Amino acid sequence: MGIAGWRISFHLVGFISVVVGILVRLFAKDPRFIENYGNVKEQPPQKPFREEVRELLKEARAVVKVPSFQILVAQGVSGSFPWSSLSFTPMWLELIGFSHKTTALLLTLFNVALSIGGLFGGKMGDVLAKHFPNSGRIILSQISSGSAIPLAAILLLGLPDDPSTAAIHGLVLFIMGLTISWNGPATNNPIFAEIVPERARTSIYALDRSFESILASFAPPVVGILAQHVYGFKPIPKDSTGSQEIETDRENAAPLAKALYTAIGIPITICCFIYSFLYCTYPRDRDRAKMDALIDTELQRIDEIDYHPSNEENDKLQYFSESDELHKKELTTIDIDYKVDERLDNDEKRLLPDQLLSSELC
Repeated sequence: MGIAGWRISFHLVGFISVVVGILVRLFAKDPRFIENYGNVKEQPPQKPFREEVRELLKEARAVVKVPSFQILVAQGVSGSFPWSSLSFTPMWLELIGFSHKTTALLLTLFNVALSIGGLFGGKMGDVLAKHFPNSGRIILSQISSGSAIPLAAILLLGLPDDPSTAAIHGLVLFIMGLTISWNGPATNNPIFAEIVPERARTSIYALDRSFESILASFAPPVVGILAQHVYGFKPIPKDSTGSQEIETDRENAAPLAKALYTAIGIPITICCFIYSFLYCTYPRDRDRAKMDALIDTELQRIDEIDYHPSNEENDKLQYFSESDELHKKELTTIDIDYKVDERLDNDEKRLLPDQLLSSELC
């Protein structure tokens, strides 16, 4: 069609994203605003924008002080660095001699493995969390991040730079994708959900992603600097022939692989080590967050009751009002009965002297 393939892919991904956004807008429902029987809850009046921003900043400052949040951000910064470095993977595969089609196939295999690994990691995280609630998820994340070190060494340093080894490269990439993708679904996201207030969860998630993205964006320049100035990556001469370009590419594959492994191995080792601090902070922060959530739920329930009493409470109020009316009627009846009894007593008092007088006369 005369259009570069990456342009078609770019617009296709953008179109799919727009469709997904429209579907979310039409069909997704926030469970916080839906009652058990499916009706939408009536919400209290919305607070002014300035007050909402003030509360958000207050919650953000409170969450930033949580030790487990600080640890997760620190490991996220170091753990995102290798993922950002992988942007050089297509270039490295093509320097080895793989064609565009083979490179795309290998990267597709790697991404499919990442998806499957995410599902597997999330399931394993839930299983381990049931048996070891204080340490199961942390152990799994350390296994995942630790496995990246030897697998990346095999892929980048152990395998030969030969385009005929596409099968073995694909196998190692698939295994690597299966094992290094557990941290997010198995550990980071669940722990965030447990230590962050529900009302500020999306904002705190965005804050964490901003920290990680800003620092991880320096990974590609670091890889380029290491490859060219440390490991001997050589640009292709301007007047070189086709065979010279191929030979230079083969020679540059090794320096780029070493730079990639440096940008992957060192940060992922730091990430694996930082996870160890969660053993001390996570149980305490989780319990504190549960208590805060319980208090917030009760306060929110009280606010909703004050704003719009439920039908059940209206029934209770009506019941109590009817009971008060019945009680008043009973009191009135008792007063009337008491007056009748008093009249009878007065009649008896008047009759007694008459009876005594008549008896004396007789």
